[in-house]
Amino acid sequence: MIGLIVAETSLFAVFVVAYLFYIGKSVNGPYPKDVLELPIFNTVCLLSSSVTIAFALRALRRANARGAGVWFLVTAVLGAVFLEGTASEWYRLIVEHGLTISTNLFGTTFYSLVGLHASHVTIGLVILTLLCIFAFRGALLDEHVERAEIASWYWHFVDGVWVVVFSVVYVVGR
Repeated sequence: MIGLIVAETSLFAVFVVAYLFYIGKSVNGPYPKDVLELPIFNTVCLLSSSVTIAFALRALRRANARGAGVWFLVTAVLGAVFLEGTASEWYRLIVEHGLTISTNLFGTTFYSLVGLHASHVTIGLVILTLLCIFAFRGALLDEHVERAEIASWYWHFVDGVWVVVFSVVYVVGR
């Protein structure tokens, strides 16, 4: 998992650098300052999910698989709410502002970077769903705590990447 996180960090770094390099270089709009709104609610949901996954691991370490399943489920719901918010934002940008991946440099780099992150959230949701299923079926045992913890590293990585994406796209890039 550490190797994957290092590799994925490098990939995200390329996309972040591309976004930063092309800020302000679009010759036609829409521009970030005109169409982007701060996704505060989505951000709170996603960052809160790092807390809930920690609660899931704590429950699992205490041999409370059902409690862990509940916390994994809460984590997954928070991640799904984040993804729904991203989808709503994209819909608004496309329909109301005509911003697509081919509109301008901003559209290309925005959808590439935010989409890359959304794909990682989706993978995390698959992992969380499996953990929920295993927990509720009683198949998540004490000897699986380490594996669940490694899965949580991935989720924390996704949350950490969002802090960077949020800062670059919605704060610096506006």
